Amino acid sequence: MKARVTVTLKTGVLDPQGKAIEGALHSLGVNGIASVRQGKVFDIEVEGSDPEAARETLAAAGDKLLANTVIEDYRVEIL
Repeated sequence: MKARVTVTLKTGVLDPQGKAIEGALHSLGVNGIASVRQGKVFDIEVEGSDPEAARETLAAAGDKLLANTVIEDYRVEIL
């Protein structure tokens, strides 16, 4: 089974990399960008066919390794 874990900074946490990307887009002439927040995406294959068990496994991975839960949130999607 395929899944995706998306990790993003929590609201209110400063994102200097996102600001740098935003500035670069403006300098390249890309108009209409109000703001940019960067994050990480993990595409993961999970053994088995139980979506709830996969969610639990991926939530444990998010809590223990994939996200710094002090400053980041994560979302698990079964694809």
